[in-house]
Amino acid sequence: MNQAELAARIRRPELLERICTAREAADRLADGMLVGMSGFTRAGDAKAVPLAMAERAALDPFKITLITGASLGHDVDRVLTEAGVLARRMPFQVDTTLRAAINRGEVMFIDQHLSETVEHLRSGQLGVMDYAIVEAAAITETGGIVPSTSVGNSASFAVLAKKIIVEINLAQPLALEGLHDIYFPSKRPTRLPIPIVAVDSRVGLPYVPIDPDKIVGIVLTHTADSASNNERPDADTNAIADKLIGLLESEVAAGRLDLSLQPLQAGIGTIANAVLAGLGDGPFHHLKMYSEVLQDSTFDLFDTGKLVFASASSITLTAECAGRVFTNLDRYRDRLVLRPQEMSNHPEVVRRLGIIAINTALEFDLYGNVNSTHVNGTQMMNGIGGSGDFARNAYLSIFVTRSMAKGGTISSVVPMVSHVDHSEHDVDVVITECGLADLRDLAPRERARAIIDNCVHPDYRAQLEDYFTRASARGGHTPHLLEEALSWHQRRMSTGSMLAG
Repeated sequence: MNQAELAARIRRPELLERICTAREAADRLADGMLVGMSGFTRAGDAKAVPLAMAERAALDPFKITLITGASLGHDVDRVLTEAGVLARRMPFQVDTTLRAAINRGEVMFIDQHLSETVEHLRSGQLGVMDYAIVEAAAITETGGIVPSTSVGNSASFAVLAKKIIVEINLAQPLALEGLHDIYFPSKRPTRLPIPIVAVDSRVGLPYVPIDPDKIVGIVLTHTADSASNNERPDADTNAIADKLIGLLESEVAAGRLDLSLQPLQAGIGTIANAVLAGLGDGPFHHLKMYSEVLQDSTFDLFDTGKLVFASASSITLTAECAGRVFTNLDRYRDRLVLRPQEMSNHPEVVRRLGIIAINTALEFDLYGNVNSTHVNGTQMMNGIGGSGDFARNAYLSIFVTRSMAKGGTISSVVPMVSHVDHSEHDVDVVITECGLADLRDLAPRERARAIIDNCVHPDYRAQLEDYFTRASARGGHTPHLLEEALSWHQRRMSTGSMLAG
């Protein structure tokens, strides 16, 4: 790149002297350090230094505690795991190699609500962060860091870390500058209310304000974010979307909502993305989003004219959608804002705005308890992410899932979940392709009746009905047969299927 292009990206001249290679930056890290990396659902992640860390570890083994915003792209978690770099990891991941190491007990994984991580760091509960490694689109004249396609926890990492390594990613468009709203809550116990009073509130700065002397290395990269791998909607996800639309229409008919609804949040993944996309076929208009992640469906809703504004912490798109959006960012930029994840997920703001939260369950039980994280109660999948931040505080907390998994050998509706991430107290509605159960203001036995009648796949309905009938005969406010409550999971482990007989 020429000097003019470089000067547009690094606008504080003395920082040009700190440009270095990824390996030179990686050599600064030492065994036992606490390191923060940018990245939230594959977007805005550091791309060169982590790989150089793995290369170095092959010759000079070292281990770190790694904190991110959420999941990383470009197989970084896999590479660092295989290189033996990760001693501890938090608060979220999606990598199969890292997941296996976590479940073997080789990497200590701390699964955490995404709004809480920085609070623990800020208060000293995690110790002092040695290095922040953050991707940026640019560095301002004052040394401020302009994030790229995510903010996540990287803004706080940069402020709180002793030293900072910045990756200037030339593949990220400079047009991203101005999208960000960097705000930090004031100090406890005299913290002021967070002034976000509407989805489109802008209350902070468009860059991360830091002491530029903390920047000890700048690495130039030119690599796009990893593409989202969401599958296209299918008959099941379309059926779930139809039932969600019907629920929202009934809320409008009851006078609790109007056709602009209230701000929407949708978790990451194929089902949530497909369900949100289904809103484009509904009667709703002038929609707004206050979410963690903006996926393809967000921009599809923009393009249909249904969505008027979206706030999140990350933009994570398929390759096709990314090409459309990032080459035409001026088309969307006045309707977007990217915030730190402690703001996008903050319980105070979620409660104030009255969010309609749509998240995905691995399984839920008769009474509406939801497991989002653990297979058979022991094997970690990805982590709780931000779903708990929203579920506990939303106006309407909705969980969606297919009624069966693994070719029908697993029922997603079980007598008792094998791990609880969201208790029945935080779950308003559960939806499968089979139907919808509105659990609001229902007693446990009424919840069970609604779930059996509406959400269970026909292959498993009689089996769950039998369990509930026998449990109810034994009595109790929340009837269970404790000796059988997890028998479905045990049967799958021993026979390969939850189906009895």
